[in-house]
Amino acid sequence: MKNRLVAEAFRARKNSYSPYSGLRVGAALLCKSGKIFSSGNVENCCYALTICAERGAFYHAIAAGERRFKMLAVTANTEEFISPCGACRQVIWELAGEIDILMINRKRQTRTIPLSALYPVPYKRTSKRRRTLKYACVAAPRGALQLGIFEQSPKAIFQHTP
Repeated sequence: MKNRLVAEAFRARKNSYSPYSGLRVGAALLCKSGKIFSSGNVENCCYALTICAERGAFYHAIAAGERRFKMLAVTANTEEFISPCGACRQVIWELAGEIDILMINRKRQTRTIPLSALYPVPYKRTSKRRRTLKYACVAAPRGALQLGIFEQSPKAIFQHTP
C-alpha cells in the first residue's frame, strides 16, 4: 500500500500548477477504507487563493464522503523532504487527528513522522479561544460597523434605547 501511496503522490505532483514558485508538490491521502485521494498544489497570482497539495487531497476525500484517514504522503521536486505548511497542519489535525506524514524527496527516499511531531500544539475544536471568537464583525447601532472580538452575542452588546 505504501508503494501505491508514493506513486499517487508523484503522479499528483506531475499535475501541479506552480508557475510562480516552481515548487511542484504532490500529496496522496490513504483513507481507512483503502481509497487514495491525491492532489497537486495549485498556485494563483493572488497568493491567498493558492491551494496546497495536502489540503487539496483532504478536500477531495471529504467531498467524496471519506472521514477516516490513515496516512498522508507528500512529495516535491526537491532533494530535501518537504512537510506540510502551518495551514495544512491545522487542516490535517482538524480532519484526521494524529496520522503519519510520509515525506518523499525527488530521489524517492522516505521519512515518516507523526503529525504531532510537526504540529505539537494544535488549535483544537474545544479550545476556549474558539468559543470566545464567536462574533468577529457585527453591525452597530446607527449603521456603524463595529469590528472586534466579543464573548457575548452582538444583540447583548448593542442593545440600546432610543
